[in-house]
Amino acid sequence: MEKSSDELCDEVLVSLRRLIRAVDLHSRRLAGEYGLTGPQALLLKAIISNQGLSAGELARTLSLSQATITDILKRLEQRGLVRRERAETDRRKVLVFATEQAQVIIDAAPPLLQDKFVERFGGLRDWEQMMLLASLKRVAELMDADDLDAAPLLAPGQPADPPRL
Repeated sequence: MEKSSDELCDEVLVSLRRLIRAVDLHSRRLAGEYGLTGPQALLLKAIISNQGLSAGELARTLSLSQATITDILKRLEQRGLVRRERAETDRRKVLVFATEQAQVIIDAAPPLLQDKFVERFGGLRDWEQMMLLASLKRVAELMDADDLDAAPLLAPGQPADPPRL
């Protein structure tokens, strides 16, 4: 028996809601257990992997705006998870470093939701990857979201600072 357009639409909306809920639940767990938002954890991982980058370089690495990176860095610095230092070769340039406390938190935290996705997506055949991409782009277009600025990060917005560890 074929499904009606309304039934198919409902199934698509339920699947979208499940995706949104998965991102939200993962983000809440990360915030509750480790005191980090998804963007904060992503930025800390990038800083740990690339000690000594500037905020602008981190923004380009993560495909986030420099304003977003600066805001996240401010919160992380207030919590003692990053420190900023002037470059010795060019005193105008400020470099970002993760603290030992940040390393401990990142080592204990679960993989980010997109890490699991990237691994599984990479295991799909090329045609499956292209089909998913085309479908999701079309869904974004149908929801008038195709022109919204977004980084490759699975996290709901920028909530206020979570509880401290």
